[in-house]
Amino acid sequence: MTEVDKIVQDIIDGRRLRGSDNLEFLSSADLTELMAGADKIRETLCGNNVELCAIINGRSGGCTEDCKFCAQSSCHGTDIEHYGFLDKETILKDCAYHEQKGVHRYSIVTAGRTLVGKDFEAACEVYREMHEKYGIALCASHGLLNEEAMQKLKDSGVEMYHENIETSRGYFPSICTTHDFEDKIKGIRAAHKVGLKVCSGGIIGMGEDFNDRIDMALTLAAEKVESIPLNVLIPIKGTALEDMKQLDEDEILRTVAMFRFICPTAYIRLAAGRNTMTDSGARAFRAGANATITGDMLTTSGNNIDQDKEMLKNMDFEI
Repeated sequence: MTEVDKIVQDIIDGRRLRGSDNLEFLSSADLTELMAGADKIRETLCGNNVELCAIINGRSGGCTEDCKFCAQSSCHGTDIEHYGFLDKETILKDCAYHEQKGVHRYSIVTAGRTLVGKDFEAACEVYREMHEKYGIALCASHGLLNEEAMQKLKDSGVEMYHENIETSRGYFPSICTTHDFEDKIKGIRAAHKVGLKVCSGGIIGMGEDFNDRIDMALTLAAEKVESIPLNVLIPIKGTALEDMKQLDEDEILRTVAMFRFICPTAYIRLAAGRNTMTDSGARAFRAGANATITGDMLTTSGNNIDQDKEMLKNMDFEI
């Protein structure tokens, strides 16, 4: 039995990796062996189901935050479309479409530091109506909300809140200066406190090293985050990271597998950048991933829902 095989079995038997453990194997082990181990952990502890989710850009552009990766930041000179909070009918129609297509989760995502006032009330109203009309699970992504706002979302039918930490605690100041890492942690804890599940991950390929990714995974494991979206940076012209070199596929796959080892029971959710990999990232679903965003992404092209479902079924996953 190899070192990786032993760790895999230990995780299946209940062990959880910590920062005090020797985690060198995550960066040095043979990639094929690491992926196989992550796949075994996923299948044993999570089953063979894959969860699909979809998002709608509910308010676009003009964000005051300076996140270096984001096309919607007013600090950058991108050609992103600007508009206020979408009308209720547009959101309801889009939600109904995705439920009909067999998507499991649906989320409104809004640009900006937070959502307040009339826009927040409008969001709560449309969540209530979607909850009453449709069977799809509802998620929300509205920036840095407090506990009171989280409770209102939950009362409106929202089940899960999205609050990406983006990267490691140490690297975060290199990516954003208008809010800090602790603001993100406070949001996660506020959501959990009112009984919401949490979807929180980040972006790889922003100049961080592999240890930063390990630290990000350890933080999410410590916060008991239920869903972890992994985005691969798509350098966007006009942003501060427009010249960043694209990650190679093996590095992406190693990162996906690493997250499965550290967060063995979470949904590891492939998000932006999946379509930069061969076969729409099929190998990543054999590296520990068991969820994905499907359809159109916020500012980068996503993958066709029917194609995703066909691919996953052909890989013997249950949707």
